[in-house]
Amino acid sequence: MPSDVSLKAMNLVHRTALLLSGGRLGHTAMNMPVVELTTIGRRSGRPHTVLLTSPIQEGDAFVVVASRGGDDKPPAWLLNLQTNPDVEVAVQGGPTQPRRARVATAAERARLWPRVTADHSNYAGYQKRTSREIPLVFLETAG
Repeated sequence: MPSDVSLKAMNLVHRTALLLSGGRLGHTAMNMPVVELTTIGRRSGRPHTVLLTSPIQEGDAFVVVASRGGDDKPPAWLLNLQTNPDVEVAVQGGPTQPRRARVATAAERARLWPRVTADHSNYAGYQKRTSREIPLVFLETAG
């Protein structure tokens, strides 16, 4: 499973590619849009930003996968948004937008998970590595 250090390093490399390419590289990964998600730390109260892929979009909502590479431990960003679902999202170098995050219901996950794994089998592999059910998270327009 990826360590916190390796996950932060991957995010740094991704951000560097975006910066050095002037935004020409890095706005998509594995045929998915990259979403810059900013949550408020549940303990620190400070903003934390991560780059995530969105395998599915429903209406104006981006759906992201809280896989953490199949680790038994959920990603910190998921814990943060469960404490405070008011987040900010930027896509393709655009401005940040306020969004409201919510974990998909059991019925929504049952409907969407086969679509996620059909197009992106890495997520199915992540699910096999862990006993926790990997959540799907909707990043919906705030308001």
